[in-house]
Amino acid sequence: MTVTLQLPPNLQFSDEEFAQIVAVNKELRLELSAEGELIIMSPTGGETGNRNFDLLGQIWFWSNQNNLGKAFDSSTGFKLPNGATRSPDASWVRIERWDALTPEQRKKFIPLCPDFAVELVSETDDVEDTKAKMAEYLANGLQLGWLINPKDQQVIIYRPNLAPDVLQFPTSLSGEDVLPGLVLNLQQIFT
Repeated sequence: MTVTLQLPPNLQFSDEEFAQIVAVNKELRLELSAEGELIIMSPTGGETGNRNFDLLGQIWFWSNQNNLGKAFDSSTGFKLPNGATRSPDASWVRIERWDALTPEQRKKFIPLCPDFAVELVSETDDVEDTKAKMAEYLANGLQLGWLINPKDQQVIIYRPNLAPDVLQFPTSLSGEDVLPGLVLNLQQIFT
């Protein structure tokens, strides 16, 4: 379940203040919308946690084999160009973009949109909210995104300047030219 805490319009957090809020609330997963709303996400259940672990493992293995970029888990915050701070369930950034960051920028919320992001819909997630989050990533520079919905065994693929592509019951997903050679096996994620 996701809860959005409405804040007074004149109350805005700096990156440092938001990082402090996150630091003292380690038990919570927090995001900040472009409008300044504080979003509190509940922990996932066991099945979703296991699915996410499988997803991350496959992406990590591919990334570790080719060194084309850096892969990140769901606890990584990205400071998007629109001002939002978001944490995809899994993400990846091309090595050129990662190398262009200063050591200080790498330690904080990463000041860019990932090239690739995955949102895995849990039992408590609102699918429409998750679709809006994927659209936000696209508007901020995402090159490839997957919204994976295990309950419906459906994947929505997001690419710049194209309508989302909806797949029913796919057995695998291709990283296309963004993550060349990655083939995500959906068997464990859909069971």
